[in-house]
Amino acid sequence: MSIEARLAELGVTLPEPAKPVASYVSYVRSGAQLFISGQLSNDANGGIKGTVGVDVTPEQAADAARLCGVNLLAQIKAALDGDLERVVRIVKLGAFVQAGPDFEAIPAVVNGCSDLMVQVFGDAGKHSRSAVGVYKLPLGFAVEIDAIVEVK
Repeated sequence: MSIEARLAELGVTLPEPAKPVASYVSYVRSGAQLFISGQLSNDANGGIKGTVGVDVTPEQAADAARLCGVNLLAQIKAALDGDLERVVRIVKLGAFVQAGPDFEAIPAVVNGCSDLMVQVFGDAGKHSRSAVGVYKLPLGFAVEIDAIVEVK
């Protein structure tokens, strides 16, 4: 099954890739590696903002991480001239969760993105990752995730 067919089966419609909001680029390709800048838990409806464990539930936070994954896929597609079939492997995700002082289930939140990568790419979506709780994220979003992707 093609990547586009998997996305359709999952009900995922990729948005227009977000433009950088500061002094950086959305992605950089170096050889067979594609580095995607951090994508926020943002969508056309304003996304998911807040602090996990305070005003964002763990379930909402996992949805926020999935949103980051959708936004990563949009950036990957743009970087590969619209051809997600050129993805060889999702190598690594770096995840940041705006977490309240008593919230420790950071890995479970990040699974929202990790699971999406495996659903879309199968074994090639299995990756290494970092999952870190932080005090604040840009613009108040609940989750931010970046990626390293091997491409052809």
